[in-house]
Amino acid sequence: EVQLVESGGGLVQAGGSLRLSCAASGFSFRGSAIGWFRQAPGKEREGVSCIRSRDGSTYYTNSVKGRFTISSDNAKNTVYLQINSLKPEDTAVYYCATFSKECSFYHNDFDLWGQGTQVTVSS
Repeated sequence: EVQLVESGGGLVQAGGSLRLSCAASGFSFRGSAIGWFRQAPGKEREGVSCIRSRDGSTYYTNSVKGRFTISSDNAKNTVYLQINSLKPEDTAVYYCATFSKECSFYHNDFDLWGQGTQVTVSS
């Protein structure tokens, strides 16, 4: 079965860190872009980071630059999102997505999504 599975979310205090994982099964990330998105209650899904597997290029939306780091482990077919200096406004369900060849912050550009992992930041 082709699927993405996110993990690593949780409840943390402001200023804390989390590492989210996105594991692919049934296919390889090779040749694809992998994006991380988040959706807070009542808000639209927002692209926060993306990595292009063919050359390792990474992209971040302005609000997370310097705090989020995306990386990949091709041997494990897994992409990570390291989140540091968490803020209450980072609270959201975080999703990974793929099957886009190029990085994008538009959710319609991605065809396969995971189920999401909840990140809650307390002040």
